[in-house]
Amino acid sequence: MIAITFALSAESQEFLRSLGNKSRGDRDGVPIIRGKINDRTVEVLHTGVGEKVCRQRVGKFLHDQRFDCLISAGFAGALNNDLQIGDLLLAGNFSTVNLSETRVSLSDFPIRIANLLTAPALIDSREERNKLARTSGAAAVDMETEFIARACAKHGVPLLSLRVISDTPRELFPAPTNVLFDIERQQTQILKLATYFFAHPHRIPRLVQFVRRIARAKNTLADALVATVRGL
Repeated sequence: MIAITFALSAESQEFLRSLGNKSRGDRDGVPIIRGKINDRTVEVLHTGVGEKVCRQRVGKFLHDQRFDCLISAGFAGALNNDLQIGDLLLAGNFSTVNLSETRVSLSDFPIRIANLLTAPALIDSREERNKLARTSGAAAVDMETEFIARACAKHGVPLLSLRVISDTPRELFPAPTNVLFDIERQQTQILKLATYFFAHPHRIPRLVQFVRRIARAKNTLADALVATVRGL
């Protein structure tokens, strides 16, 4: 059985449409979605954003369970301009499976093997991203994979870290990160978002472009995940 994690349901929507025999359940009180790709059973967990909620949910999800592999999937932000929106990143520093074999399964996709950094917050600064790229040697950043990797190591589950680039230093977020997502509440506050864009109407085109980019990234990630599961 294959486990796949996403931070949020917004990242998993397109992939979930690919699952056959889909059903909902829970593991130790944590909601999951179960389905099939060909003859492989897949369980999907949404970890939430950031360390606290991610560690709690993944710990419960893996407790007393045996998976052939866990794929840590979702979005990541590029730290330099080598990666473009829609590119796929296999995180060499977190993955414990054979990435050469995985890369063969993804040969039709724009993919790169590089290091991934897990940060405590969304980074909406070109200068900060460039600094992190220099100091960490990572090509992209997310907020969960380090904690997923620790849990997988503890429970002896092979890990594959596969992320799609959703934003870059050249194409950052269309609004401040605290407007786009409230980590404490684990959701976007629609009223706060609407109020911001009402006060900054010149940023609405950036929002529209961002939404379109995210939609394309979700499709790319979903297709890549299906190809990966079929190749395992």
